[in-house]
Amino acid sequence: MFLILGVFILQNGDDRMKTLLKNGILVSGKGTRTADILLADGVISKIGSDLTDASAEEMDVSGKYIYPGFIDAHTHMGLHVAGTVTADDFTTGTAAALAGGTTMIIDFGTQYHGESLAQGLNNWHAMAGGENSCDYSFHMSISEWTPSVKNEVADMIEAGITTFKLYMTYPAMMLDDGEIYEVLKTLKEAGTFAGVHCENAALIDALIRENKAGGFLTPAAHPASRPDTMEAEAVHRLMVIAGEAKAPVMAVHTTNEKALNEIIAARKAGVNAFAETCPQYLFLDRSLYELPDFEGARYVCAPPLRTKKDQEVLWKAVKAGVIDTVSTDHCSFTLKQKELGRNDFTKIPGGLPGVETRGNLIFSEGVGKGRISPACACRILSENPARLYGLYPKKGVLAEGSDADITVIDPEKEKLLTKDGQVTNVDYNPYEGMKLKGAVEKVFLRGDLCVEDGKLIRRGLGRFIKRGLPDYRHEEGLA
Repeated sequence: MFLILGVFILQNGDDRMKTLLKNGILVSGKGTRTADILLADGVISKIGSDLTDASAEEMDVSGKYIYPGFIDAHTHMGLHVAGTVTADDFTTGTAAALAGGTTMIIDFGTQYHGESLAQGLNNWHAMAGGENSCDYSFHMSISEWTPSVKNEVADMIEAGITTFKLYMTYPAMMLDDGEIYEVLKTLKEAGTFAGVHCENAALIDALIRENKAGGFLTPAAHPASRPDTMEAEAVHRLMVIAGEAKAPVMAVHTTNEKALNEIIAARKAGVNAFAETCPQYLFLDRSLYELPDFEGARYVCAPPLRTKKDQEVLWKAVKAGVIDTVSTDHCSFTLKQKELGRNDFTKIPGGLPGVETRGNLIFSEGVGKGRISPACACRILSENPARLYGLYPKKGVLAEGSDADITVIDPEKEKLLTKDGQVTNVDYNPYEGMKLKGAVEKVFLRGDLCVEDGKLIRRGLGRFIKRGLPDYRHEEGLA
């Protein structure tokens, strides 16, 4: 087990209005309790019953769920993909995140071929150098493994970039199995781990060639070229490599039963394996690729959407604690950008928006419909990402001294998901017309009220956060 060595977060030191939230249902990864919570000087100052403070603005939140601000540990803002750039940059993307109850994102700095890790990090700092409305950090994606890159791992950790990303697909990004082994072993020795995109690149390429040769070029060819077996095979291979390296590892955006079973089997064999899934794999299915008039293109992402049965399996795994986090893989494109692949499915920019809708979806359709408990929602949205990514206990928990990042959910609030009025910078919503019950009402970032009645009212307060090393605890079997 590795304990967090430290999280370095600068406070601005300004005098601020205190806020006293009265009679809220405070949620942790263990359960709920009714209490008051005082926010002062950017942190949670006090938690208790019948609190009073004449200098504080008092808000009655009776019957509302008070969550630690949500953390989305998998986003892609301003990313160059398929000859275009994601519709959301850090300015619009962090605003959309905050509107949906997410007070911190972790994006992916990328070292492209020929670059050092430091160059990759500097590029992403420059991209995120404008207005940010929620806090942010980066994982570092490694696309080329050399002795000099290995030597930079310690520098990244010193800079607060304490987790990494590897790819088993995409020619510009992927490492071979031997390199993955060396990276995982190096990271384990440094006290950290990598998240890995698991798909069998060579077989996917063969299936793409086969489908193209047969004239199958529509969005429906996308899932046909990237079947669940190709994800499961890569997950199995990753788990074997991690086991040999005796290193922890995360399988990101897990989509299906076969891949999940490989993770479960690896854990039983002693591999310290973590699993992430995304809302699109819990709520959407591959039948959407069959929609007429190229509408299926808006759902193209990698790995693709799977079956309704896979959704059921993933929900059960979330409830059981087998899946550790639910992030979004937010990678947004407009419908015009999706049109780039009208005559060739491989040219459709892959990715879905999700950073604004995740918390509302998980609460309404997860907690509200009895699939998971309020505490489980806290674990997958706040606490587990904070622990895994070196932010706990400054973030991810309602505790005295923690950052006053607060998401208030009204369980009776109704919300219709639609492209109209969303903060996300795209012209469609993957969940268009979905009616939710239970939605984000207020969001505080370090004690500042930024969302009121579900509307974003304040922007630009986000900061880069230096993260500490991870805590690798599993807590399966919790309700």
